Amino acid sequence: MKILGIDEARRGPVIGPMVIAGTMFDESKLSELKKIGVKDSKLLTPAQREAMFDKILKLADGHKEIIVLPDEMDARASVGLNINLLEAQKAAEIIDALKPDIVFVDSPTSPKAEKFADYIKATLKNKDVDIHAEHKCDVNHPECSAASVIAKVTGDREVEKIRKEIGLEFGSGYMSDEVTQKFVQEHWENKLSKYIRHSWAPIKQLKSKKFQKFLEVD
Repeated sequence: MKILGIDEARRGPVIGPMVIAGTMFDESKLSELKKIGVKDSKLLTPAQREAMFDKILKLADGHKEIIVLPDEMDARASVGLNINLLEAQKAAEIIDALKPDIVFVDSPTSPKAEKFADYIKATLKNKDVDIHAEHKCDVNHPECSAASVIAKVTGDREVEKIRKEIGLEFGSGYMSDEVTQKFVQEHWENKLSKYIRHSWAPIKQLKSKKFQKFLEVD
């Protein structure tokens, strides 16, 4: 029996992509995941995650990572698609590609975790797949923990690519970070704005302030 775990990384930052990852294993290999120390990526150091990345993929019977760039995240907002629905669509893509028997996916919907499974099924080609959407799935199921690690490492690598491309420091990418705040305020309107999620509240606020100033001057 093939069991697929799905999780995301970098859902919340204002800078850079979100990553959805799926890792699929034969049921007999789940004990091996525990032996190599797989757990929720937030419970591992960056060095531990990097060391575990190749081990996970070597054990996997299939895997798929989807990198969702800021412009795609912004486009979904323009058609009334919230981030949960976008994430569900990407999870469905992974399920259709890997064709598992059972899926365990970390759910962002609150308070009812199972609503996320309904969102996924709505765009899934194979409606007969057994999908379990749970809160803390990345803690409780090793296949989902593995997906958490793959998503996190992939996301971190994408962020490092951005740093090399632009040659500037932008901090963690979260607006709680003063370095990120400064970068966003300085670059949300120039060529570096393609790395920024314009549908996020902080950018909407900047646009609103600029428009208000325009009205006051006018």
